[in-house]
Amino acid sequence: MSQKREYFKKAKAIFQRHGGVLRTSEAIRCGIHPRSLYGMRDAGIVEQLSRGLYRLADLPSLSNQDLVTVSLRVPNGIMCLISALAFHELTTQIPHEVYIALERGSEAPRLEHPPLRIYWFTGRAFTEGIRSYQVDGVSVRIYDPEKTIADCFKYRNKLGLDVAIEALRLWRRRKYYSIERLMNRARICRVERLIRPYLEALV
Repeated sequence: MSQKREYFKKAKAIFQRHGGVLRTSEAIRCGIHPRSLYGMRDAGIVEQLSRGLYRLADLPSLSNQDLVTVSLRVPNGIMCLISALAFHELTTQIPHEVYIALERGSEAPRLEHPPLRIYWFTGRAFTEGIRSYQVDGVSVRIYDPEKTIADCFKYRNKLGLDVAIEALRLWRRRKYYSIERLMNRARICRVERLIRPYLEALV
């Protein structure tokens, strides 16, 4: 029993060196046997966030488990639209799925939980406006507020124009905002002419 505890202690130290979160493949690469990983889970040392993703159980509770899980399981994805609006506090909508942008041509992720709403972007519409934010100690890639607003106008037929207008209004109330950056993002998303009248009405 003491040998088992000693092994769990060493495995826990490996988790700690990696910020407390490891994928199964990473854990194995670091020397943790799959059987030991499941044993740590059953002993309550680690918790399973989703299939193939584990986190030390004694870390502080996650404030946004879904974003963290998706970011770790889908590292090539960018949080977008309603999920990004909610993160930036630019909506009264509550996302029941994680909205994620992937570059067209990339492989769709297989994730049982949380549910995903995938949007396929290309070129600068995918690469522009990406920012990395620390969420529960994990670096999560999310589109900045201006890119998110432009995307919401672009996908207004799926999300509702009212969602985009509300986001624009809440953004405009902020002390620090950049109309120049917003219009730059709008040009990339080809919605500059659409946004401008709504923006001018708020000035």
